[in-house]
Amino acid sequence: MSSDGNTELPILTSTKPYLVRALYEWITDNGCTPYIIVNAEADNVEVPTQYIEDGRIILNISEDAVRDLQITNDFLEFNARFNGVATQVYTPIIAILAIYAQENGHGMVFSDDDLTGPPTGGNGSKVKKEIKRPNPNLKHNFKIVK
Repeated sequence: MSSDGNTELPILTSTKPYLVRALYEWITDNGCTPYIIVNAEADNVEVPTQYIEDGRIILNISEDAVRDLQITNDFLEFNARFNGVATQVYTPIIAILAIYAQENGHGMVFSDDDLTGPPTGGNGSKVKKEIKRPNPNLKHNFKIVK
């Protein structure tokens, strides 16, 4: 409680990594193939550039497609083969735009509000980073969660 008698709310971390892990498990438990859409233009994203389209890359992250998958609170990382070439893939959680089941499109698209906190400019004003969205004409059953 603060000195003026008001209860201060704790600063919470992003729910995004927890949702990515939960949806990955739910998708695989139901015998489906988990795919993620990544903003390939975000900082620190390491993906095979020849598969980037419109600033995004779609990746199959199933157990059959990748090795050494790690989904932490900060990043998603794995090893996979692309056209026979062993490649390490790394993406910050913040760059993940969606996770869904390839077979039926069930999953989740993340909003820009999934940042752990609003970035600020040099003068303290809020800065909104624009992330390209997946094609809205794709037939997926996503729901935006805020």
